[in-house]
Amino acid sequence: MKHQTKSVSPAAALAVLRSSACPGLVRVVAARDGGVCRIRLPGGVLGAARARAVADAASTHANGVLELTNRANVQIRGVLAGEEAALSAALIGAGLGPAGIGVASPIERACAADELRNVMLSPLAGLDPHALCDTTVLAAALIDMMQREPRFAALSPKFALQLDGAERMAMLEHPHDIWLAALPHGATVRFAVGLAGCPTARPIGTLAADDVCASVQALLHAFLDLADADATRMRDVLATHSLGALLQRAQQHGDFTLMHDAAALHTWHRNSSPSDLRLGAHALHADGSGYVGAQPALGRIDAPTLRALAALAEDAGDATLRVTPWQGVLLPNVPARAMAAALERLRALGLVVSRADPLARLIACTGSTGCAKSRADTKADARRLAVLLPPAAEVHLTGCERSCAAAHCAPFTLLASAPDHYDLYQRDDTPSGSGQRFGQLVARNLTIEAAALAIAQRSRSTQDV
Repeated sequence: MKHQTKSVSPAAALAVLRSSACPGLVRVVAARDGGVCRIRLPGGVLGAARARAVADAASTHANGVLELTNRANVQIRGVLAGEEAALSAALIGAGLGPAGIGVASPIERACAADELRNVMLSPLAGLDPHALCDTTVLAAALIDMMQREPRFAALSPKFALQLDGAERMAMLEHPHDIWLAALPHGATVRFAVGLAGCPTARPIGTLAADDVCASVQALLHAFLDLADADATRMRDVLATHSLGALLQRAQQHGDFTLMHDAAALHTWHRNSSPSDLRLGAHALHADGSGYVGAQPALGRIDAPTLRALAALAEDAGDATLRVTPWQGVLLPNVPARAMAAALERLRALGLVVSRADPLARLIACTGSTGCAKSRADTKADARRLAVLLPPAAEVHLTGCERSCAAAHCAPFTLLASAPDHYDLYQRDDTPSGSGQRFGQLVARNLTIEAAALAIAQRSRSTQDV
């Protein structure tokens, strides 16, 4: 007998006044530099016309500053007081809201539907000929399924899914509440399934492609059944309930068809994603066509730059941009003859186009100029560090323990202790690991110059091992 669930109204489940909620299309969250509006982009895809609409909205209703996020979204900073509703209406009117959501829709419905679009794909989804499948259609079906179920409005805006088609370029370090990764199964494709982790971890089972939507729906119901009031992520439920209890509850919610294929689970391995694939020009097809990738310094651009990117996408590609989880952007479907010129135009816009650029290896949160919780101006400090950064070193600067700019543990993390001073952590890549969020604490209260020296010394010692 199927388990009966109580109907939860979107307005009640949404908890619009939740103080720690993420920004969204309708939920503009106050920050030190003004409001923050986050535009969720399914698959990271942003058409040229909509990119111009975002730039126009940022110029008209905010201070013109935009950020690319580590979930492949775009957010507008500095939203002016009193302009929040007009900004949201402009963006929804440009087609940047969930399907079926219009300007006249109730705020609860628009906000709830918007927050159920956290499905991360590879930036090359539907483009990479080496992928096992095109995940874009399945991703759209998952989002539609979640938006049609009123109960799922109770999910946290942070609750996220990953759908991996085995593309050569994919973010494999961000933990997701549910992840699915394609694996070959004879002439067809199945999906390995994991919870509260990454596709590099061991799956809990496999699903046939046709069973993904119904089974994920059952898992989401089971999660909500077992989640306490403070349990917003899958890891919270698994900390208080066994995996078996979660799966048994999912069985009570319709067609949950998780398979325990011992051979597939034992041999599961997700190849790494080379970091140089996200920057520069790369051919995907025999005729030399492919994509060009770049990233703005520390993930931040202005409205004129976004307009210029939209024009470049029309001139050199297929009139779309793909925002990446490395706070970058790809121009897909660029002909071979247009590659070099497109790359040069990106460079002329001030974007980073090579891993050799130190700014390609730095991540920094908004910092104290925009966030009251930050103990340092991380953006400015990151630019100072870039001049001193050792070759190949990758560093994440965060103004507080929340680590908003990086969902993964970077090789080195600088956690602000005071203005211009940081504690240095190094990731422990041994099998046992240190168990700490940022890795092993190396030194405390370092200036940027001292931190650069410590990182250089540790980078050399690691290479010598």
